[in-house]
Amino acid sequence: MNLLSLIGRDKELFYKDITKYNDLLKTIVQKSRFLVIGGAGSIGQAVTKEIFRRNPKKLHIVDISENNMVELVRDIRSSYGYIDGDFQTFALDIGSLEYDAFIEADGQYDYVLNLSALKHVRSEKDPYTLMRMIDVNIFNTDKSIQQSISKGAKKYFCVSTDKAANPVNMMGASKRIMEMFLMRRSKDISISTARFANVAFSDGSLLYGFNQRIQKLQPIVAPNDIKRYFVVPKESGELCLMSCIFGENRDVFFPKLSESLHLITFADIAVKYLKELGYEPYLCETEDEARELIKTLPQQGKWPCLFTSSDTTGEKDFEEFFTEHEALDLESFDNLGVIKNTFKVNDELLNLFSSRIQELKSHKAWSKQDIVELFFKMIPDFGHKETGKYLDAKM
Repeated sequence: MNLLSLIGRDKELFYKDITKYNDLLKTIVQKSRFLVIGGAGSIGQAVTKEIFRRNPKKLHIVDISENNMVELVRDIRSSYGYIDGDFQTFALDIGSLEYDAFIEADGQYDYVLNLSALKHVRSEKDPYTLMRMIDVNIFNTDKSIQQSISKGAKKYFCVSTDKAANPVNMMGASKRIMEMFLMRRSKDISISTARFANVAFSDGSLLYGFNQRIQKLQPIVAPNDIKRYFVVPKESGELCLMSCIFGENRDVFFPKLSESLHLITFADIAVKYLKELGYEPYLCETEDEARELIKTLPQQGKWPCLFTSSDTTGEKDFEEFFTEHEALDLESFDNLGVIKNTFKVNDELLNLFSSRIQELKSHKAWSKQDIVELFFKMIPDFGHKETGKYLDAKM
């Protein structure tokens, strides 16, 4: 299936930049040592492949998902074979004692790339998952930066999100706060990051869910009022690697908007997806109708679809990669833009955040409202709105 055609494109976004810098990328990668944290997720796998195929001196992958790690290795061996350098994978939780021991035992890397994250808007529905999001997206990141500093790494890369620009949901806000913590550590190590669009068919995404629904003979459900920018997995890996290798301290890379990158609704992609598979979408009015018709329509070359407007907490009506207050470099690359940040840190605010979270944890009891109020202190113009409805309540 042609992912580019499904998202309304006929060419890769970063082809010119990758072609222009590929020889230099190869030279740097071949003499460098890499640690990829969260390397078995969709973006992590894409980054890992971009590094591996350029024959690194050392490439270690850490991920909490043992199953995804096994598939990553099978995928790499089947596509690229082997390298002369040290390639190993470790099924570890970055927040664990075992991970700390792993770093203490070796930890010698030139580049550390952190792709681990809780990325779903649905993760903000309960206070416990929300606290884990804070741990993964903020505190584990800060810990891994400190470890990188102590071990003498020369560069730290961490993926952010377009949802960190003027955030309206807790996931985007957690990444915005993460960027504040990155800024504080940037006085001791060079740090770059990236904000980018939805990764088409990434693990757990709605488009990935389309594949699951087809395999399980279930209806396709999608919002018809939300438009998003999309990149394919390979492009996400290229963007992260370009930022990691060529980003200056405090740079945030993002895809430039162009005729090649445009907004498209999930419903439009669903229609294209079904037609690629040879099915005509059949629009249903209710979940019950869709569940009933799945028993008979596929045999007729049709697939039941439920396209509705979105009313769940945390959905942003539009996407943006930067704010009007951020300085931009739109000249250095053909299809990559760069936010140029100057050093600006509010230590008192960051310390308040850390101490308040630790206080809540010490009582082993906290509410979502406790965390929301703290987020508003960190981001005064936080656009969070609680609708009382969440994606887990939908098909």
